[in-house]
Amino acid sequence: MKINGKKYPTLAVFPNMMTVPDCFVASSNKIGKGHGEAKFYIGPKDEMYDFYGEEGFKANCFMLKNDLISYMEAIKNEYLNPSQDYAQKNKLPQLWNERLKMINDLDDIIFFDIQDQNQISGVRGYINSKDLAYDIIRKISLPLVSYIYVEKIENQGKNMFYWKLFVDFEAIWQKQNDPLVFTYGKKKDELQKETKKEKKKKEEISYARDGQGKYREKLLEQCHYCPFTMISDERLLIASHIKPWAASNEREKTDPYNGYMLSPLYDKLFDRGFITFTFDRHIILSDFISSYTWKKIGLKNNTFIKNLPMDEKRKEYLKFHHKSVFKGSYEFEY
Repeated sequence: MKINGKKYPTLAVFPNMMTVPDCFVASSNKIGKGHGEAKFYIGPKDEMYDFYGEEGFKANCFMLKNDLISYMEAIKNEYLNPSQDYAQKNKLPQLWNERLKMINDLDDIIFFDIQDQNQISGVRGYINSKDLAYDIIRKISLPLVSYIYVEKIENQGKNMFYWKLFVDFEAIWQKQNDPLVFTYGKKKDELQKETKKEKKKKEEISYARDGQGKYREKLLEQCHYCPFTMISDERLLIASHIKPWAASNEREKTDPYNGYMLSPLYDKLFDRGFITFTFDRHIILSDFISSYTWKKIGLKNNTFIKNLPMDEKRKEYLKFHHKSVFKGSYEFEY
């Protein structure tokens, strides 16, 4: 990865995406009861020690201000139109502005240390920290829809750990649009008592499905086949958003320039941020997937994808994908 123009070799990527739990976040962001706790479960102890160091470790970590700003832009829709019943749901729009201002006042690189919580018995690995950056993660993260990617890099012969917050757009989408069983098992008089909330939810689901259908139709007019497999059978293609639905405004959700038609495997890779594209149609692979798996898939880093649609509108959407979806530290040129 590059920081201020200087390259640092990547040694490893933590094998698990660390989902931010409800018990960890600030009280304003909680969806359950309790005051929260600073310790953070990050994975099995054997994986944690293999990555961060031996039992009792103290690891030097850092985040980038630009990454935090990108996270706040990516999570903005969830702050403004929450999909979950957060403790201070009505105050979240105000808190988004306050927290973005707080981040803008930070240094470009924010350093912090984490410590092994080996006093906790069992196989689950926990860490904790008393540093400001760690507290910022607790303040800005929304539970169950935020997660952390960690990369180990080498700096002057020492290990450092790059943390980056991401938004789980699929989790938000499911919370907003999963089909609800409104009528099964209900009597006629019970259906007549349908709440305003249930009616609104059905309308939202209907609107989302209708919008997705129109989006797919318009995208198929531009992209007749998958640029990887060249499959043109519509039944085998998925209309992939470049800027995820959950992060898009109403226009962007149905804009055909905000998408590609992809075969299922490539849709999954792109949607989860394991691949992305440069403006000159080269594919960039995430280190989160092993080289062995990439070999099995048949993809090589920086390969030219000749048939990938690219235009000025898609480039704008790809900037968002680079900053807020792709799981890696590649330095893109604009």
